[in-house]
Amino acid sequence: MIEKFISAGDKVEMKSTVEVVLPDGTKGIRLYKTSIYDVLDDGKLEIVMPMEQTRLVLLPVGGEYDVCFFSHGGMYKADVRIVDRQKINGTYILLAEMLTNLHKYQRREYYRFNCIIEMEARELSRHEIDIFSGAVEPEDESDEVIEEKEMQRGVIVDISGGGLRFVSRRQYDSSSTILLCFKLPIKHREKPFTLAARVILSKEIENRVNEYENRVKFVYINNQTREEIIKYIFDEERKNRKNGKGS
Repeated sequence: MIEKFISAGDKVEMKSTVEVVLPDGTKGIRLYKTSIYDVLDDGKLEIVMPMEQTRLVLLPVGGEYDVCFFSHGGMYKADVRIVDRQKINGTYILLAEMLTNLHKYQRREYYRFNCIIEMEARELSRHEIDIFSGAVEPEDESDEVIEEKEMQRGVIVDISGGGLRFVSRRQYDSSSTILLCFKLPIKHREKPFTLAARVILSKEIENRVNEYENRVKFVYINNQTREEIIKYIFDEERKNRKNGKGS
């Protein structure tokens, strides 16, 4: 039955269900990008063992993963368990069994894209938050939403339509609202984004003095802006798949 939705060659993204050390030194959920080698008659999947740069990633037998399938019919998700590692016709394969039924994946805004993008941030004043949220109207045209204040530099390491994760030398109070400024390549040009976001997590990175991991959720964002970010993510993913690149 699963072969009606998933077929050999489909790209997949495997997300670990436990936190591991990420390339930037922080702890988090690891993403592995690879493809389907074959779908077996008993419903098991043969998945090409993922690679990072030129090295195979030997995912452990017994490991469980949240898998997103990019098929001709759209995006699907399911939980799988690795039950064996094999070598077939010179290709290293993970044999996986399904732990949950396949279901259509609709929440595009929460798909996180790994990246390295320079950005700036600072805390918003109460007045700025009120204007962003629409709680108050600007007094006049000269009453700018964004005040001229010093910004702190940072680097975005993953982004989605719902929020992003960035590294900085500044720690932010949990639940505070901050201003984010960054640029994304949209329609062959660098488009600036100025967004408000709520801090979900801000913690010092282990073994890296005065460097902080910050996870934020966009707030007061309109649908057009969110869709632009989502389109950027999927355009970049399409380029990576075409060029055979991983995250």
